[in-house]
Amino acid sequence: MPRLSAILRLAGVGAVMLAAAPSAPADPVAEFYKGKTISLYVGFPPGGGYDLYARVIAPHFTRHIPGNPAIVVKTMTGGSGVRAASYMTGITPQDGTSLGLFLDALTLGKVLGGPGEFDPVKLAWIGRIVSTATVSVAWHTSPVQSIEQAKTRELLMAGTVPANSSNFIPAALNDLIGTRIKVILGFRGSPDQALAMLRGEVHSIGGMSWEAIQANHQDWLTEKKIRVLYTQSARRMRALPDTPGLLDFAHDERSRSLLGLLGSVPDIGRSLVAEPGIPPERAMALRTAFMAAMRDPELLAETRKRGLDLEPLTGEEVQKMVAAYAATPRPLIEQAKRYIGQ
Repeated sequence: MPRLSAILRLAGVGAVMLAAAPSAPADPVAEFYKGKTISLYVGFPPGGGYDLYARVIAPHFTRHIPGNPAIVVKTMTGGSGVRAASYMTGITPQDGTSLGLFLDALTLGKVLGGPGEFDPVKLAWIGRIVSTATVSVAWHTSPVQSIEQAKTRELLMAGTVPANSSNFIPAALNDLIGTRIKVILGFRGSPDQALAMLRGEVHSIGGMSWEAIQANHQDWLTEKKIRVLYTQSARRMRALPDTPGLLDFAHDERSRSLLGLLGSVPDIGRSLVAEPGIPPERAMALRTAFMAAMRDPELLAETRKRGLDLEPLTGEEVQKMVAAYAATPRPLIEQAKRYIGQ
C-alpha cells in the first residue's frame, strides 16, 4: 500500500505540472487569417491570361496560407492594374486581406511617369508565378504582316492606356526605327482588343498573353489567322524562336538602351502583390505559402493539364527587381518617358 500511495502522489504531482504547463503559443498569422477572406484583384477582364492564372492559383495558394483563408478573385479593370494598385494603396485595410495581380509593365509605366496613386517599390511583392510571354499580333487580313512593312504602311493597333506596353512599345518603335503604328487606346483588355480585331476595327493587338492565345484561340494558330509581329521582351521567346524580340530592332546604342529597358518587364511577369502596409509577419507568411504552393503537386498537375507554365520567383527577388527598375538612371528614364504620352 505505501508503494501504491507513492505512485498516486507522483501521478497527482504530474497532473498538476501538466495543468500548470503553458500551452503552445498560437500562430498569430493563422489566428488572423482563420475564417477570413482575401480579395485577389485582377487588373483585366475575365478571359485573359492574368485572370486565368489567378483562378488556377487561388485554390492551391489558400491551402498553404496559415489559417487557410478563402481567396476570392475580383476583377478591377482600369489602367491594366493602375486603379487596383491605387485602391490597394489607399483604400484597403492594409492588413493582408488584399492581393493584386497586375500588368507586368505596371512598375515600368509608373517609373516612366504613368498615372496612379501608388508606389511599386512600397507594394509588398509576394512572388512571381511566371515570366510574361506577351506578343503583338496582326490579323491575317491586315495590310501589314511584319514590322518591316509597318515602316511604309499604317498599322492600326488596339491598346489600353498610355502607360501600358501596348502603347509605349509601338511609340518607341515609331520613334526609333520609323514604323507607322497608330495605337487606338481605350480597350479594357485582350478580349475586347481581340473582338475589335475580328470586326476589322483594327489590324492588330498591341499586347496579348501567349498563354491566353494558346488556351483560348487555338484556331488562330492552327488556321494561321494571326501573324506574331514581335514579343514584348528584350530577347526572343523560347516558344517563338523565329519571332523578333525588341532588341532585334535596335540599330544603334540609343535604340538598344531604350528597347532593352522597355523589354525588361517580362521578368516581373505575373507577380502577386500585397498592400504596402501589410504587417511584415503576414507578408513573410504569404511569401512562404506562395513558394509552397508553387511546389504543390496538385497545382503542378493542373497547370500541366491546362498547358500553363510556372516560373516562380520569391517575393524577395521580385522586390529587388522592382527596386532596380525604380533606380534606372534618370537620363534614360527621361528619354523613355516621352513614349508614355504618345
